Amino acid sequence: GRPALESMMFAVALAVGLTPELLPAIVSVTMSRGARELARRGVMVRRLEVIEDLGGMDVLCTDKTGTITEDRISLHACLGLDGSASAPARRLLLINAGLQTGIANPLDEAITAGVTELPQVLASVRKIDEIPYDFHRKRLSVVVRDLTEPAEQGSTWIITKGSFDTVLAVCEAGAQLAARHQPWFEQVSREGYRVLALATRRLATQSSYSQTDEQGLQLQGFALFSDRLKPGMADKLQQLRALGIQTKIVSGDNRYICAHIGAQIGLDARAMLAGSELAQLSDEALWSLAPRTDLFVEVDPQQKERIVRALQHGGHAVGFMGDGINDAPALHAADVGISAEHAVDVARQAADIVMLKRHLDVLHDGVILGRITFANTLKYIGITTSANFGNMVSMALITPILPWLPMLAKQILLNNLISDLPALMISTDRVDAQVLTQAQRWEPHRVRRFMMGFGLISTLFDLLTFALLIWVFQAGQALFQTSWFVISLLTELAVLLVLRTRMPCWRELPGRWLGLSTALAAVLALSLPYLGPLSEALGLMPLPITLLMAALLIVTAYVLTTEACKRWIWRT
Repeated sequence: GRPALESMMFAVALAVGLTPELLPAIVSVTMSRGARELARRGVMVRRLEVIEDLGGMDVLCTDKTGTITEDRISLHACLGLDGSASAPARRLLLINAGLQTGIANPLDEAITAGVTELPQVLASVRKIDEIPYDFHRKRLSVVVRDLTEPAEQGSTWIITKGSFDTVLAVCEAGAQLAARHQPWFEQVSREGYRVLALATRRLATQSSYSQTDEQGLQLQGFALFSDRLKPGMADKLQQLRALGIQTKIVSGDNRYICAHIGAQIGLDARAMLAGSELAQLSDEALWSLAPRTDLFVEVDPQQKERIVRALQHGGHAVGFMGDGINDAPALHAADVGISAEHAVDVARQAADIVMLKRHLDVLHDGVILGRITFANTLKYIGITTSANFGNMVSMALITPILPWLPMLAKQILLNNLISDLPALMISTDRVDAQVLTQAQRWEPHRVRRFMMGFGLISTLFDLLTFALLIWVFQAGQALFQTSWFVISLLTELAVLLVLRTRMPCWRELPGRWLGLSTALAAVLALSLPYLGPLSEALGLMPLPITLLMAALLIVTAYVLTTEACKRWIWRT
C-alpha cells in the first residue's frame, strides 16, 4: 500500500546497507600500509596481494647460500689427488673459471677474486669452445689450446669442473676413483666445505665440441669453498617457528654439507630427501613425505618447483626464497616468492617480494605485518557484515508491521556512511597477540557463522527497541525513525570496539585513530537530530531526554551481551 518509488528506493537502500561496500577500499588501505611499512624495513613488494599471503605463510623453503650462510663464498684450497695444495690444479681452475661465459655464479667469482696472475694464466691459452653448465650435468667445460706446448704435440685440452659425483662419473676408472675419494669427500663436506672436482683430457682438433667429449677424463684435483653460517641463524629460525612457520632447506648442494648446516640451525638432518630419491617418487608419495622433510638436497630446478607444489597440495601456504636462475620455477609456483636485490633478473621478475637485505629478521617483520593486515581486513568483514545483516533483517521484519517505513532511504545510506568512516581506520588498529602466532586463512564458513551469530544478537536488540518505541513511548513516524537511526548507529559503533578483539574490549584498547574516529562518529550520531534545518532535511527530530537515556541503556545492554557471547561464538 506504499508508493512504488518510495518502496523501490527503500529496497535499494536496504541492499546497499547489507553490502560491505568499503571492502575494496579497506583491503587497499591495509595492504598499502603494510607495503609502506615493509619498504621502510628494506623490502620491496611487487604485488600488493602478497601482503596477505605473507601473513598466511606456514612453510618457508629457502636455499642455503646467502640466506642461511653469509653469501661470502671464498676459495679455501685447491688440492691435488694426494690432498696437498696443487699449483697445476689451481691453474686449471683459473682457466676454467676465467674463460667461461655462461651463467655468472659466485663460485667462479670466488675463484678469480683478487688473483693478480689471472691475466698471465689466461694469456697462456686460447679458448676454442665452451660446453656450458646445466643443472642436469652439473659441470662446465672449456676447450683451450695450450700455447705453452708445441702445436704438433696436439695441445688442445678440455678442462672440466663440477660437482664431485658428476665429474668422477666421466673420468677414466671413475668408480674406483669415487670409492677411493668418497670418504675424504664426505668428511670435508661434513665440515662445511663445498667441493668441486677438476678433470682434463687431451682432444683431437675438430670444428666443434659437445658433451660427448666429456668422457674418459683424467682427474686432476679438487677445489674447496667455504661459506660460513650467519650468526644467530638458529635463533632466527626459532622466531619463525614461534610464528608457526616451518623452515625447509631446498638446495642443489650435496647431502653432507646440507646435513652439516641443517644440524647447526636446529633442522633434523635425518629428515632428508635427495634429488635422486625424489625422482623415483610418485606425486602421491611426495605429498606425504614433503611436510615431514626438513632438507631437500641435490635437487634440480624442476624438483624445487615440484616440492613447492607438493607442500601446497597438503594445504600449506608456501614461501620460497631464492636468487638464482635455478630458483625461478619455484619462485613462480610459491604463494610468496622472495628474492634479493642482487638476484639474477629472472629470479627478481618471478618473485613477489624483493629484499634489499637478505636477513630472516626482516622476513619475520614482514610476516607480522602480513598477519596484522589480514587480521584487520577480517575484522572489517566480520563486523560490518554482522552489523549490516542484523539491521537489515530487523528492517525486513518490522516493515510489514509499521504503517510507515522504519527508516527513510536517505537515513539508511547516511547511517551506513557514518558507520563506515571509523571502519577505514581499522587498518591502523592493534591486533591480538595470539592472532600473530599462527598463520591465518580465509574461511568463509567462519565469516558466515560470525555474521549470523552477532547479526541475530543485533536483530534481537532491534526488536526490543521497536517494542519500546511502539508500546512505551508510542512513537510516531519521525520519532520512531530518528530513534532507530541513532540507536542502530550507536550499536554499530559500539560493537566495532567490542568485536575488534577476542579479549574483553576494556582490556585491549583500540588503536588511536580507530578510537578517535569512533568517538567522533558517535558524537555526530547524537548531534544530528538537534541540528535544525539539516535535521529536518534528513527527516530527523530532537529526542526527548527520557528516550535518549533509554537508547543509551539499550546500547549498553547490547554491548554487554555481545561481549558475553563473543567467546562462545569464536570458540565454536
